[in-house]
Amino acid sequence: MAALNNVAQISGIDPAERLIALRQTVPGRIVFTTSFGIEDQALSHLIFERRLDIEVVTLDTGRLFPSTYKLWAETEERYGVRIRSYHPEQAALAAQVADAGINGFYYSKEARLGCCHVRKVEPLGRALDGARAWVTGLRADQSGQRGGVDLATWDAERALVKVAPLFDWSRDRVVRFVRSEGVPINPLHAQGFLSIGCEPCTRALKPGEPERAGRWWWETDKAKECGLHVVAGGRLARDREAA
Repeated sequence: MAALNNVAQISGIDPAERLIALRQTVPGRIVFTTSFGIEDQALSHLIFERRLDIEVVTLDTGRLFPSTYKLWAETEERYGVRIRSYHPEQAALAAQVADAGINGFYYSKEARLGCCHVRKVEPLGRALDGARAWVTGLRADQSGQRGGVDLATWDAERALVKVAPLFDWSRDRVVRFVRSEGVPINPLHAQGFLSIGCEPCTRALKPGEPERAGRWWWETDKAKECGLHVVAGGRLARDREAA
């Protein structure tokens, strides 16, 4: 809890300084989970360029876009690193597909959440096992559901500090940053895919749509999350008072 209070005091500086201060403040393992979206690429650049002792990992669902896998390889080559991947448990994935079908998520929200759990949430648990802090690419203006995102919160379910160094940045600011730094990004962003997840669950945005409208577009709920950033009941895990 003391680490949370200390990290919460650094919100007035830039993301690089926030990451450095996080590393200096929180002892033990710090994990950054990247999905290779534009925000995650910006944070990876800051971590790799400064050689920060922050472990960068990804959740390979097995249903990502080919361009995402290509960007993964390009990122490793650019920075001379290896990004560790966590995959779904084979038996759980086989059972989920046998029950719902390979694309059953289109027909049932329960099946969609089940798929997200097997392919993302459970592997995330393994990725964060033993970590003291979790770095994410969340921004407060990504959606109404994420409007309350703060720099640092306490994730009570995982018993760690959750940090969003870009929480107060706009998408335009992120775009300007990656362009100025020459950070490799997914070419799908230029084709209207502002938020990129699994290939069958992501489409390009239509004019005037909010940033995350292309994720699970067939669902009518406004609050659409895969489960990585929510607690029981579907509420986004962002409340400072949870500490």
